[in-house]
Amino acid sequence: MPAIPDESLNPDFMIQLKAEGLNPVVLEKAYQGWKVLNRHHKLQKPEKLAIADFTLSANTPRLFILDLEKSELILKTLVAHGRNSGEEFARKFSNFSDSFMSSPGFYITGQPYIGKHGNSLKLQGIQPGLNDHAELRGIVLHGADYVSDTFIRQNGRLGRSLGCPAVPKELSEDIINLLKNGSCLYIHAENIPELTF
Repeated sequence: MPAIPDESLNPDFMIQLKAEGLNPVVLEKAYQGWKVLNRHHKLQKPEKLAIADFTLSANTPRLFILDLEKSELILKTLVAHGRNSGEEFARKFSNFSDSFMSSPGFYITGQPYIGKHGNSLKLQGIQPGLNDHAELRGIVLHGADYVSDTFIRQNGRLGRSLGCPAVPKELSEDIINLLKNGSCLYIHAENIPELTF
């Protein structure tokens, strides 16, 4: 297993992430949850941490993929929320099927598979009542044509999914390969409860 910090992040790395637009409060919340998962040996790939800040505008890059072993920001990109969660901003969330809303909180990534959106990544929601119905709902990470700067220019906002965190189609393969099989994904919204076991 990689030698990964478990008490605090590299201060220079934190400054870099803040400059890239990642709110330090969101980063700390994600990191605290990651530590819980790591200490309970829930992560097969603990060196990767993905953070989607759904308090930010969908028109701005709000998915950050970190390498904690190297203290590097690997990727920053757009990510869509569910159509019934809001237009430019995600304001409503649900854990129920057919809500077409996003479910925030902590996830552990599963295996890739080929689905109706092409190569997709299974997600296991691990917070009861918040996102633990994700697999039942078919909430996965996948690429989509409507997640692009071109779509934003043409429509005034990013496209929206049926609840999945959808990413730019041209980056989806890279993102899935980075995160597959046991990484932590944290989708941030207001008032997310602390992760406990």
